[in-house]
Amino acid sequence: MNLGSLVSETRNPQTMDLDCLSTLEMVQRFNQQDALVAEAVEKTLPEVAKAVDAAAVSLQAGGRLIYMGAGTSGRLGVLDASECPPTFGVPHGLVIGLIAGGPGALLKAVEGAEDNQQLGEDDLKALELTANDMVVGLAASGRTPYVIGGLRYARNLGCRTAAISCNPGSAIALEAEIAISPVVGPEALTGSTRLKSGTAQKLVLNMISTGAMVKLGKVYQNLMVDMKATNIKLVDRACRIVMEATGAARIDAENALKQTDYEVKPAILMILTGVDAQTAYTRLADSNGYLRPALKN
Repeated sequence: MNLGSLVSETRNPQTMDLDCLSTLEMVQRFNQQDALVAEAVEKTLPEVAKAVDAAAVSLQAGGRLIYMGAGTSGRLGVLDASECPPTFGVPHGLVIGLIAGGPGALLKAVEGAEDNQQLGEDDLKALELTANDMVVGLAASGRTPYVIGGLRYARNLGCRTAAISCNPGSAIALEAEIAISPVVGPEALTGSTRLKSGTAQKLVLNMISTGAMVKLGKVYQNLMVDMKATNIKLVDRACRIVMEATGAARIDAENALKQTDYEVKPAILMILTGVDAQTAYTRLADSNGYLRPALKN
């Protein structure tokens, strides 16, 4: 499909006068367009749910969740992957973001990298991809060769695959088992897919990673109970999480956390059940790290 014929590349009739507006009128127009994004994403939720389930199955099987894209799409994947270790306490390398052109492309465009299908395959081979992994391809246009090459290789290897694009019936959608295609319409600034298309991709990525981690037991109620307290702010957050989950006074939450080296789950278990730290760890191990069943033991 010709690039100019894609929905994401057409001109938006509601912003033809963008350069004539006052600053307030201009940002209001941007905001009006942004308001359309959540509605477009809502229409894709059945597919997003499938991607969440697939990611959880892969991770439970010892595989990894791997995002790959070019430009803005690639950067969004790297961003989501980099936020998983501190938020959910997972090891680095469990969720991976690949960007065409390598890490340098995060800061400066690497010309031509996204046009190479073989590069997408090679980047996955370098990770020693296995059938337990899940690969999610990201491309606003839905036609990026780097992503097509990666998805094709992953699917041939037996991986679970998903594609996120902002054009219906896209090339990457045809390469993946699960196609998530929020059609947000023409951008406020023609062709600038870091705007609505980028926002839509970010919303979908948020749901995939967060949803998968909920299913892996990294969340209790709506609390980040596997977060890593790696600085003063996060130590305070860990304390507040324990207080929220248990109703305990701050001093009791702090005392429990000191005994668990600031791990939140066992501290909650200690307070709610009255067990010592070692017993809390044993119960969590017996329940595969899921807090709710550990509380019932």
